[in-house]
Amino acid sequence: MVSPRKPQAQETRAIHAGSEANRTAALTPPIFQSSTFRLPDSAVGAAYSRAIKPEQFYTRWGNPTTKQCELVLADLEGAEAALLTSSGMAALTLLLFSEVRPGDHIVIGRAIYSGCQELVEWMEESFGIEATFADARDCGVIAGALREKTRLILVESPTNPTMEICDLRAIGVLGRERGVLTAIDGTFATPVNQRPIELGFDVVVHAATKGLGGHCDLTAGVICTTRERIERYWKLLKLFGPCLSPFEAWLLLRGLKTLVPRVRQQNETALGLAHFLESRPEVARVHYPGLKSHPQHDLAATQMDGFGSIISFELTAGYEAGVRFAEAVRCITLAVSLGGVETLVQHPASMTHGMLSPEQIAAAGIAPNLLRLSVGLENLDDLKDDIDQALTAKY
Repeated sequence: MVSPRKPQAQETRAIHAGSEANRTAALTPPIFQSSTFRLPDSAVGAAYSRAIKPEQFYTRWGNPTTKQCELVLADLEGAEAALLTSSGMAALTLLLFSEVRPGDHIVIGRAIYSGCQELVEWMEESFGIEATFADARDCGVIAGALREKTRLILVESPTNPTMEICDLRAIGVLGRERGVLTAIDGTFATPVNQRPIELGFDVVVHAATKGLGGHCDLTAGVICTTRERIERYWKLLKLFGPCLSPFEAWLLLRGLKTLVPRVRQQNETALGLAHFLESRPEVARVHYPGLKSHPQHDLAATQMDGFGSIISFELTAGYEAGVRFAEAVRCITLAVSLGGVETLVQHPASMTHGMLSPEQIAAAGIAPNLLRLSVGLENLDDLKDDIDQALTAKY
């Protein structure tokens, strides 16, 4: 009797999952940089035109390189299937347009990505969608916001940029009990640190541009869920057109091979920087779920395997001090985005959330003196030195 095969570790699966889709002998998967594919006859072409996600018909329908990358992502996230898109916002758009109709209601975590908030507000104005922004740290608040017409609960955890944590198990149970789809933007955690489907969520969305790609050289999004939902989402992708190019799918596939060691190193460096920032008199507060001072540290520890690469912190001085710090760094780079090998800093109140009103910024819990660090792979002491000089720089 053959003994059952031991499940492979995540770092092994990140390298080898999806290899069955590579029908060549090449160790590095080829890029199928073709917009269309030769057909043996018109009958096959007619069949492909009616098929779901055919790989070798037309790249807006599907592509072998994209297919292999989707297999890896679904495996890492613990989902039945995955669908790649041209950006994280494209993934969120497909999710919302597939699951919500005019007159429906959705509940969204108050600290959601600003682009998602803009999209939801536009859908409210244009299509009569109703949305309630709720404090997702408290599952009771989410439950209280549900209505008879609620079709979707959409949250982030950790949130951008305040690093708030949602109780994913509790929200998953709530969704199942009330018959409401639960979805999460899992960009900050990556499947290395958190796998929401294992915790009871229905759908996980990522801006794969960030930690999944890991090198700031591609723009992509992904949805991970059941095969049935992916087929529905794919039909909209085919109509709207936000497919991922084969080259960017190949870059993402390459980035995923190093995902696990990258994220684990970033976890370690971020925790060291969080402790360093917490010790500085110029810093009033540090938001990082790996710190015991974080109000939801214990919850984070029960649903995360690591605490991530993102730290936000508030200076003792105000808005202008936040802008000055962001412009004083040398080793750290002033830039938006996150999850790459380079450490980045940005000042949300003046940059990524600058398009929101002061009331909206305050409602999201974003202080005017808050800064967000995306920790890369540089040496910890070099990053500490750069933060030290930026905190003490004379202007």
